[in-house]
Amino acid sequence: MATRLRGLALLPLWRRRIPRYPVYWHGDPQLQVVLPHFWMKLVKPSRDIPSDQARFFVHPQMSKIDIKNYLEKIYKIPVLNVRTKVMAGGDIKHPTRGHVMAKEDDYKVAFVQLGDGVTFEFPEIFKEIKSPAEKQVAEIKQLNRADMENEQKYWDKLSVPVWFR
Repeated sequence: MATRLRGLALLPLWRRRIPRYPVYWHGDPQLQVVLPHFWMKLVKPSRDIPSDQARFFVHPQMSKIDIKNYLEKIYKIPVLNVRTKVMAGGDIKHPTRGHVMAKEDDYKVAFVQLGDGVTFEFPEIFKEIKSPAEKQVAEIKQLNRADMENEQKYWDKLSVPVWFR
């Protein structure tokens, strides 16, 4: 009868220790990994970066080699260089008193330089979606612009009434 650690089952995946792969001995069956233990999240950079670079939030236990292998083997993306940086989590402040209650978890950021002329542009997903108020403001601006152009077109006849022009 196998006992199960209840505390380990309650830990989130990114907090759990990744088990080491078993050592391969000649004659053993090959290891088959269906899903990776790690995760990566593509993040839009806060400033403009070259098109041959990408920024990821990665599992804290991933090394540079793991990141490179993850992208090359799973997604078949050629990787030239990988740089990682552990970023400190921010402070969680009390909503009314303003003092620090807790600290957010630290996270790891990977800066990946793609190879072989591969480029990546982060897609603009919400560029075309506009609220009704924004549409009305755009229509008003367009009408004002048309009026200004009309006034500039007939600048010499402004003293004459509109119905007579």
